[in-house]
Amino acid sequence: MNNKSANILSFSKGTDGLLPAIVQDHQSGEVLMLAYINEESWCRTLASGQAHYWSRSRNKIWLKGESSGHIQLIKEIRVDCDADAVIFKVEQLGKAACHTGHRTCFYRRLTSNGDRLESAETPVFDPAEIYQQ
Repeated sequence: MNNKSANILSFSKGTDGLLPAIVQDHQSGEVLMLAYINEESWCRTLASGQAHYWSRSRNKIWLKGESSGHIQLIKEIRVDCDADAVIFKVEQLGKAACHTGHRTCFYRRLTSNGDRLESAETPVFDPAEIYQQ
């Protein structure tokens, strides 16, 4: 990756240099997850064609699927008008994007009375089998 590609996004606009990355299935348009990227993860994504993110909880770069095998292949990247948010349109390899075992991280919905969340999907894998410690 060259410096020109790094300069496409405005990382200085993000909190602590992080920008949101909305991740969609490239065929269905289903939103799979929301993650954050920094300049290094952006560069790794562009260089490899696989989605890399910044883990706020682990404070490090991570390749999506490095533990689970559920890798995201980049098919298209969209950049918003302010160059401070992206959409990664991906081919999701493996069963799911979410570490909870659900296909998407947005598997819960607010109940009609608005007082709690309920699951709207059934998990597609058991996380305990994938993320053994």
